[in-house]
Amino acid sequence: MAKTNTEYKASDIQVLEGLDPVRKRPGMYIGSTDERGLHHLIVELVDNCVDEALAGYCDVITVSILKDGSVNVTDNGRGIPVGIHPTEKVSSVEVVLTKLHAGGKFGGSGYKISGGLHGVGVSVVNALSEWLDVEVWQDGKAHKMTFNRGIPQRPLAETGKTSKRGTSVTFMPDSDIFDTVDFNYDQMRGRLREVAFLNKGLRVIASDARPGRERKDEFCFKGGIVEYVEYLNRNKELVLAQTIYMQKKGNDTEVEIAFGYNDGYGENIHTYANNINTEEGGVHLIGFRNALNKIVNEYGKKANLLKDSDKLSIDDTLEGICAVISVKLRNPQFEGQTKTKLGNSFMRAEVEHAMQENFTTFLEENPKQAKELINKFIVARNARDAARNAKDLIRRKSVLETTTLPGKLADCTERKAELCEIYIVEGESAGGTAKQGRNRRFQAILPLKGKILNVEKARLGRVLENAEIKNMITAFGCGIQEDFELSKLRYGKIICMTDADVDGSHIRILLLTFFYRFMRPLIENGHVYIAQPPLFKVSRGKSEQYFYSDAELDKHFAKNSKSGCTIQRYKGLGEMNAEQLWTTTMSPENRTLLQVNMEDAFMADEIFTTLMGEKPELRRDFINEHAAKYTGKVDV
Repeated sequence: MAKTNTEYKASDIQVLEGLDPVRKRPGMYIGSTDERGLHHLIVELVDNCVDEALAGYCDVITVSILKDGSVNVTDNGRGIPVGIHPTEKVSSVEVVLTKLHAGGKFGGSGYKISGGLHGVGVSVVNALSEWLDVEVWQDGKAHKMTFNRGIPQRPLAETGKTSKRGTSVTFMPDSDIFDTVDFNYDQMRGRLREVAFLNKGLRVIASDARPGRERKDEFCFKGGIVEYVEYLNRNKELVLAQTIYMQKKGNDTEVEIAFGYNDGYGENIHTYANNINTEEGGVHLIGFRNALNKIVNEYGKKANLLKDSDKLSIDDTLEGICAVISVKLRNPQFEGQTKTKLGNSFMRAEVEHAMQENFTTFLEENPKQAKELINKFIVARNARDAARNAKDLIRRKSVLETTTLPGKLADCTERKAELCEIYIVEGESAGGTAKQGRNRRFQAILPLKGKILNVEKARLGRVLENAEIKNMITAFGCGIQEDFELSKLRYGKIICMTDADVDGSHIRILLLTFFYRFMRPLIENGHVYIAQPPLFKVSRGKSEQYFYSDAELDKHFAKNSKSGCTIQRYKGLGEMNAEQLWTTTMSPENRTLLQVNMEDAFMADEIFTTLMGEKPELRRDFINEHAAKYTGKVDV
């Protein structure tokens, strides 16, 4: 049961500075104005609700995309204080909605632990919305206030009596600011599920009321991050039957860790600080990795499973791990407003102590499972040694460190990497057309012969034997895995250009799987793109128009007669000549590129495992679930 309001007052709201810069430089506050920035508006509001939950006052959060495309975020917490602010002389609701760095999170009286420490969340959402309504239910009374592009339309007004409590914000993002104002329900749903996993017992409800897109989901996980790990591992073969869990609470800190092992070759670790996804890790991740390795080596020697001269590396003990590390602390230090890396050094020791106390005990109390783990790590070490030898052999053959570029590569003349781009093209024929149509100054072309190896099912040694993969590694120049150096990347954009059919989609997912597993910084730093060739050409006399989707074509014919024209459906890049390919797909002035990002690493790992893993039944279930959306739109 959530607490009742006891100590959150108007005087707890502290003002640091004004709001004006947000509309002029939105990227400084939400990262970008594309789809990612759009969804960050929801994240900011949800983070405020979660802060109420962390403080013990909220146990239900509801996020709804409404019929008109606006979004409502509601919690049953204490509600923003409605009294007149002592220094600003307006309601504290207006202060919070119109002043940057205004909130109850600076002095510690409003919140002991929170993620939204900068106090810019709801005010930034307000500034970047065409309109925003806020309702506050507090002490039996309902209050409401309306804003247009951040400007109050009237003071906070009492609208009646109510038995509800909490805050409800409804906003319509400003189409003058954002590239798109169409929210992606799946992306929103993924973040809300994550919030529910991280907060035991918190009910999080998501819904979409847009016509033809109606959906609703409710999440509540009594097991918290243990259920999170089990969910992440649900499609994989487990090495340990149980998930290891530990919790350590201090005066102003809390450490929660859950982890298990599967038979995969990679590591899948998600780290959080005050419910914020620290995508770049930080001190809590360092503490976990070091403690895990130290404890395993000490136990292995003590139990005579390892010789005194043996030593397992961190990579050995992380192979196949799936872990969630969630820490909570006062005054966390993040790198910037995007909060991607935790820097409070003392949290490293807190995590190490939690591991030392709990994981050591687990190994000692479960000797059979401990032996299984140690044996798995020894197998991983031996395989890693073999892969290292294979890599060294390949290096000696000048594949990974050669300065001689692949013969198939048609390189560009520009030498500044940030100005260069390389097209990875499906097929020799399409590659030849692309070479003829490109701008040789800054565009390189690397044709692929057939489908590359599915790296999801292969160890490093086999991966490095694949000719097409070796060509890409050599062409990019930045190495792979632990040898990856972003500074050596030869192209600022790596563009996957495949046919608009099933084979083309398969090749694209194979490429993305390779980048994700072996060159992940390429995706994390925004260097990977997907080309969007047209699907249709409509010819009428000497006039030609290109369309990139069924919806775009239908919209055209809804306004124009179909008579007297011919429609060509492009199934392959080879159906276009060099000039057409340049005009539609490669010219920076006309083309559309989709940037591949790591916005949801959780979903990315899940999709790669589903589509490219060892279990065909997962792919079948995925196709059965999603095929209906594309009936009549996919060529088989």
